[in-house]
Amino acid sequence: VQLQASGGGLVQAGGSLRLSCGSPRRTSSNNGVGWFRQAPGKEREFVAAISWRGDFTNYRDSVKGRFTVSRDNAKYTVYLQMDNLQPEDTAVYYCAVARGTGASSSQSAYQYWGQGTQVTVSS
Repeated sequence: VQLQASGGGLVQAGGSLRLSCGSPRRTSSNNGVGWFRQAPGKEREFVAAISWRGDFTNYRDSVKGRFTVSRDNAKYTVYLQMDNLQPEDTAVYYCAVARGTGASSSQSAYQYWGQGTQVTVSS
């Protein structure tokens, strides 16, 4: 399974970015999809997830109210809109396809991982 994450970049604090996770082989439309991130020297952590129908979302506390996860199953793409970005959001962001249909925050629930996209927020 090939996942393609894109949309990262350099932004000033308070700015916005939108990440996209595409699934060219159309394997994500019936599965939950999650976003995770890994900062230098830190473990990978959960950021947000969305169920296969898009009717349930899950966020880590520190991004609630700033990040929004959505999906367009017709395009086999999941998005992560990130607003009011802060320097502590700097990390490599990864998308992953879950084994099931839910929006789990557990990394063990995910079977396919994409390559990361770098997000850097300057103060």
